[in-house]
Amino acid sequence: MAAIRPFRAIRPLPAVAPRVAAVPYDVVDTEEARALAAGNPLSFLHVSRAEIDLPDGTDPHGDLVYRTAAERYRELNRDAPLVQEKEPSLYLYHLDYQGHGQTGVVACYSLDEYDANLIRKHERTRKDKEDDRTRHIVELRAQTGPVFLAHRPNPRIDDIARRVRSAGEPLIDFTALDGIRHAIWRVDSANARACVDAFETVDTLYIADGHHRAASAARARDALRESDEARAFLAVAFPADQLQILPYNRVVRDLNGMTPTHFLGRVAQRFAMKSGCPEPFQKGEVSMYVAGQWYTVDLESGGTAGASVIDRLDGNLLQDGLLSPILGIRDVRTDARIDFVGGVKGTRTLEQLVDSGRMAVAFSMYPVSIVELMDVSDAGEIMPPKSTWFEPKLRDGLLIHEI
Repeated sequence: MAAIRPFRAIRPLPAVAPRVAAVPYDVVDTEEARALAAGNPLSFLHVSRAEIDLPDGTDPHGDLVYRTAAERYRELNRDAPLVQEKEPSLYLYHLDYQGHGQTGVVACYSLDEYDANLIRKHERTRKDKEDDRTRHIVELRAQTGPVFLAHRPNPRIDDIARRVRSAGEPLIDFTALDGIRHAIWRVDSANARACVDAFETVDTLYIADGHHRAASAARARDALRESDEARAFLAVAFPADQLQILPYNRVVRDLNGMTPTHFLGRVAQRFAMKSGCPEPFQKGEVSMYVAGQWYTVDLESGGTAGASVIDRLDGNLLQDGLLSPILGIRDVRTDARIDFVGGVKGTRTLEQLVDSGRMAVAFSMYPVSIVELMDVSDAGEIMPPKSTWFEPKLRDGLLIHEI
């Protein structure tokens, strides 16, 4: 069963919600965050990335940054203002982008179930990133950005969502500058009770995005043992059949000492390869851009596929058959020669990176399916780094859980 509970959300008033809402803290670097927040003192990036309000060169993990984040949070509560709900509630969070829509349930989810692997993971977390968000949660005594969860389709939950959305206007409803619509409904008490009951029939939840947030919430709970609120974490759970996963593409800075001709020859010796297009047509293929030309590479022809679900992922086939033996990239987590580009940026960005000389070769991946993600999680395996890019993304600062 999945135990969920309502909470007394801190939220912006509808009129200022578009100014407060901010992209997740971990999809932008300091300079990108500073640019997005420029001229907008209500942007939640002043809280989630407080180093943007400090001098250049400030250690983003220094004490001053976390003190500043807490100060900015107090100021935002006063100036936006933010308000707290009188009664604990559940919410629906609907995202709509370019004709794709998805609706999830916002609630407090159990950290005990997270510990027991009833909320399953598919990524390793890094201690330095956990340290950062744990400190942020403890300093603010608040979880300010939701974890993105998925569950297998459940007709009872779908029916509740339809009833709530059809019964009244959203509490918050705006379209951000990037074209994504964000709409939030408060769930009435009767439907909230039905929703809690419906989630008791959900055997397993899956972290789609937000592994570091979840891990940090668990560590913050251990640091704040006196707080019952800290025993749960803020999350939005979406039906898996509503989710959209874009590819997470790879770019490499050099050809490991080879000329393009030599490199292409090495690839052709190992894989079936032909002239191709910017996007692969199916799982098991990757589109490769080098020296102004796209090629389609049949990853499964490289002979490295094993029997397990993790062995058959395209990211691992590319790593084991090409990145490691040909380009000499042994560990994509630590090798500075490789970088990753979210599929939302499109394949034209890959071409520009190679054509400009900043990168030598680009790989346009076929997107991982949500079924593959759940199968990997169920098997207790770890996805290759940067395997999934969920789009559209949730916003920070719209619903806050104080602990």
